[in-house]
Amino acid sequence: MLYYLFDWLDKSFDFPGAGVFQYISFRSACCFVSSLLIMLLCGKPYIRLMQRKGIGETVRDDESEKRGTPTMGGLLIIAAIVIPTLLFAKLDNVYVLTMLGTTLWLGLIGFADDYIKVFKRDKKGLPGRFKVVGQVGLGLVVGLLLSFHPDIASTKTTIPFVKNNEFDYAWLITWMGPWAEQWVWVVYVAVAIFIVTAVSNAANLTDGIDGLATGVAAVVGGALAILAWLAGNVIMANYLAITYLPNIGELTMFITSFVGALLGFLWFNTHPAQIFMGDTGSLAIGGIIAVFALLIHKELLLPILCGIYLIEDLSVIIQRYSCKHYRRKHKLPASQPVPLEARPFRYTPLHHHYQEKHRPDGSGLKDEKIVQRFTIIGILLAIVTIVTLKLR
Repeated sequence: MLYYLFDWLDKSFDFPGAGVFQYISFRSACCFVSSLLIMLLCGKPYIRLMQRKGIGETVRDDESEKRGTPTMGGLLIIAAIVIPTLLFAKLDNVYVLTMLGTTLWLGLIGFADDYIKVFKRDKKGLPGRFKVVGQVGLGLVVGLLLSFHPDIASTKTTIPFVKNNEFDYAWLITWMGPWAEQWVWVVYVAVAIFIVTAVSNAANLTDGIDGLATGVAAVVGGALAILAWLAGNVIMANYLAITYLPNIGELTMFITSFVGALLGFLWFNTHPAQIFMGDTGSLAIGGIIAVFALLIHKELLLPILCGIYLIEDLSVIIQRYSCKHYRRKHKLPASQPVPLEARPFRYTPLHHHYQEKHRPDGSGLKDEKIVQRFTIIGILLAIVTIVTLKLR
């Protein structure tokens, strides 16, 4: 909104300084600072409001020290992302509108889950099938948008570590001959659905220790901001031999708001957390990362960039199938826990495997150390992701 106001002032009255709003770098900085200030200024009042309303987290018995900590902080995160984006970005940009829709849609699904847990006192929350339907629906819309929208339609992406690194999904169905170009959208939509569902759920799984999901997502967001800026800059895109995407630079406003909101939330979410984001935040964060990567055509970099999410997700899958195999082999009922020594991991997702409270012998790590080490690994993975653009 402010972009249009100052653009009008500049063109109509030659208002001093109004032209600075034409620069993406200036508006991105404004978004970052604004989202950070929204979190820092509104965080304490929001926490006190949640406490007065009795909106606290329901936790497992072995985490009774966290019982009653305010939750649904994701609402504040979403506000801190959306408000600066509305103020400083061009609202006729299809990329920006897609990201705003993604944020609100997954935030709504997460809110429904948190509402059931907090107000209905149902620890199960929203049934998983409804979450999946919402994620699949979002992936479907994004996939169709990128396949058919006249301004952004493209089924090409970037492959890491490959010299001629532009990959077209139509190559997967070359056996269809002349029909490949016509039906490639089906492949692309399937890929979009898988990525949105996988990353959104993985981010949700990572939200298990104070500050972990927030810190890792902030690192990923910073890397995505760099990738978006490079793809939207014709000189840098040509130098790095990556696809130049006109108008994608407007997404920098959204992603800097995203990073600012997460860093601001981290102020209150570090151990011991004063507030939790809940599924309102974690589902939205994962979906934002997935859709953003699809829009800038860097989704194949996600296994590297989101390596923390990948190992968290894999740990759950490995544990589940290993325990099923053990019960089947020893003819145990599904309700009977598998002995710790027979599991690949003591507990999953993976961060729980390393926790001190799950290691009576004292060999475990404190929560703060796990968060710091996972974040450091996330930073290294982000650096590797960016370097892949040149290292081929």
